[in-house]
Amino acid sequence: MQRKKVVVDAAIDRADRDQGLLLLLTGNGKGKSSSAFGMLARALGHGMQVGVAQFIKGCSTTGEEGFFRHQPGVCWHVLGDGFTWETQNLARDTETAQRGWAVAREMLRDESLGLVVLDELTYPLKYGWLEVETILADLATRPPMQHVVITGRAAPEALINAADTVAELRDIKHAFRDGVRAQKGVDL
Repeated sequence: MQRKKVVVDAAIDRADRDQGLLLLLTGNGKGKSSSAFGMLARALGHGMQVGVAQFIKGCSTTGEEGFFRHQPGVCWHVLGDGFTWETQNLARDTETAQRGWAVAREMLRDESLGLVVLDELTYPLKYGWLEVETILADLATRPPMQHVVITGRAAPEALINAADTVAELRDIKHAFRDGVRAQKGVDL
């Protein structure tokens, strides 16, 4: 254990620059969006302006949206039609995702935003509603100190390679397998 701490401490000591980070939270486990919203709270605590673009969620409000949407310094957009992979309307789903990306692109160009959360962006990529190359190009041209957090399962390899930090969350055990519905304050 001591050896690991020495290695980590040495890496911290070598760090010598600041930059906007691209973070990717992926995997089948619970907590990707929750982690991103924790970073959102942290950024607000440091006086940063933040933006959120939710790509799959539609009309149902989450606790995070209910709280953060009304905080000073937060720009919040729900850009999806709900869990659209159930609609079987590829043209509408693609159009919705592309309209959503236009909003997200504007946030990525906004120098006043210190952190942008692109919640569940991996799904429109997985289903082909958005092109990975377009997303990567827009991410590459964002303001130099803007941090971006992307969440969602099945992140494409190109996005993983572009990210500065990648965390994969995995389930070990989950209450829904025992028939427990998603709970307010914990799951939504």
